[in-house]
Amino acid sequence: MKETINENKKGNWRQFFQLIKDTEPPKLLLIIALCMSFATTGVGFVVPLFTKQLVDGFSIESLDYWQIILLVIAFIAQAIASGLSIYLLNRVGHHVVASLRDRLWRKLLHLPIAYYDNNDTGETLSRVTNDTAVVKELITEHLANCLTGIIAIIGSVTILLFLDWKMTLVMLIAVPIAMVILMLLGKRMFVISKGMQDETAKFTAILNQVLPETRLVKASNAEELEYNRGKKGITNLFNFGLKEAKIHALITPLISFVLMIVLVTIIGYGGVRVSSGELTAGDMVAFILYLIQIIIPMTQLTMFFTQLQKAMGATERISAVLEHEEEDIHQGHDLESVNESIHVNHVDFAYGEERILSDIDFTIEPGKITAIVGPSGGGKTTTFSLLERFYQPTKGTITLGNTPIDTFSLHSWRSHIGYVAQESALISGTIRDNICYGIERKVEDEELKRVAEMAYAEQFIQELPQKFDTEVGERGVKLSGGQRQRIAIARALLRNPQILMLDEATSSLDSNSEIFVQKALDNLMKGRTTIVIAHRLSTVVDADNILFVEKGHITGSGTHNTLFQSHEMYREFAKQQLRIQE
Repeated sequence: MKETINENKKGNWRQFFQLIKDTEPPKLLLIIALCMSFATTGVGFVVPLFTKQLVDGFSIESLDYWQIILLVIAFIAQAIASGLSIYLLNRVGHHVVASLRDRLWRKLLHLPIAYYDNNDTGETLSRVTNDTAVVKELITEHLANCLTGIIAIIGSVTILLFLDWKMTLVMLIAVPIAMVILMLLGKRMFVISKGMQDETAKFTAILNQVLPETRLVKASNAEELEYNRGKKGITNLFNFGLKEAKIHALITPLISFVLMIVLVTIIGYGGVRVSSGELTAGDMVAFILYLIQIIIPMTQLTMFFTQLQKAMGATERISAVLEHEEEDIHQGHDLESVNESIHVNHVDFAYGEERILSDIDFTIEPGKITAIVGPSGGGKTTTFSLLERFYQPTKGTITLGNTPIDTFSLHSWRSHIGYVAQESALISGTIRDNICYGIERKVEDEELKRVAEMAYAEQFIQELPQKFDTEVGERGVKLSGGQRQRIAIARALLRNPQILMLDEATSSLDSNSEIFVQKALDNLMKGRTTIVIAHRLSTVVDADNILFVEKGHITGSGTHNTLFQSHEMYREFAKQQLRIQE
């Protein structure tokens, strides 16, 4: 058990330093900053010796004004060096955290969809913001104090050994006592810090879930429910904060108590030796000043040690994200065009132990419309996700002609797909930003207007005050559902995809909006391989092929007339919906 704990601690240390190393901090700036810190500390070694000379042989005649001038210059240089050191270390710290956040952000954008299925978005955001801030605080606020503190302690102890080795040995009794305190409380701090970071991540997750859905909260009278969820997170954070405060409340006073006992002992023992003539008064004053130069760094080291425990806890979570397997969107060969059939060959798919699709087998003909219908939960959207390559089949293959689609690069494959969902996602920004989203080339105004007209969006866009530069709000909240869908269709038109995927694109719209959106979809589908998920059979009765999916199986396929005659459940669906329409 002890060996396992030791291995974990070693792993945490290695993990922490490797993570910092991977950010490639500017070594020259770090060296200059540390040299400035060491210079600042070095000046501190001179002051007690100068004080010793003043005490032992003070008189107006003995004053060396050049020494005083040099001492003043040294103090000024110390102040400048200290300021530069603080600035440069902050710059290094900000570089490290920026590099970490850059790596995390790139990583998060390239992680597979499966990662987001299993990890809460709010907790992932906490890795990028809160955990990296802990690492930055360690570097900018505590690293210099640690290194200069070590130099100050080593330098002061060395000088003290020359001044009086007996008194120095008495003082060094405090070192093992302080180390035991730090080790015992440090382990506890590591556990508490990990717990606090977990709770911070959970609280961030609650904020991320609730705030974007404020309308749902208010419409459901769920303010009290969400308040209680948030209150629980706040209380947990408060409790962890109290535990952390207790550790701080123990470490600093205990270390100070030990050092003060040493200080009193040294003063008493030193006073006896001064009275016996073994030490001069100047030696005693210098000894106390050097002792103070040890006490202050010791308290700074305790702060560094506790912050280091927090940083190592943060490192574990950051490393867990960075080590997760990501998608390489450029691996594979480029797909020039989609002019062959897409074959889904005996495909199975499962989320963990839960099987979603079983032995799915069908063909999507180029330039034709293939519809997927059936009861909810049958696996229609999962089929779309496999075609989009958000997931890999657990069994079987999907091919374009005879070529497995996973041999094409993700970037190349997805660039040929246009996707319009039931609730099309819009980013916070302008209408122009949303239509051009993901387009790497510059889009001229004429082309923007053309796709907007084809999507039947031009009319309502022109009625807006800022037209294409109108802000849509978070997730497009300033636009109606039909307007958002037409913006999404314009986006798909601008991509000019060869494969079009429509996921319940009109099911949530009122009849007036549906008319416009359906006309826009008709423009979008012309000459393209189209795959449609539909609940309303009226939108797909003219499809070239209809697949009926239930409980993960395809139980029927063919045209509307063929399925109406041969498939009992499809016939029931059709009769109910036709009756509603009539």
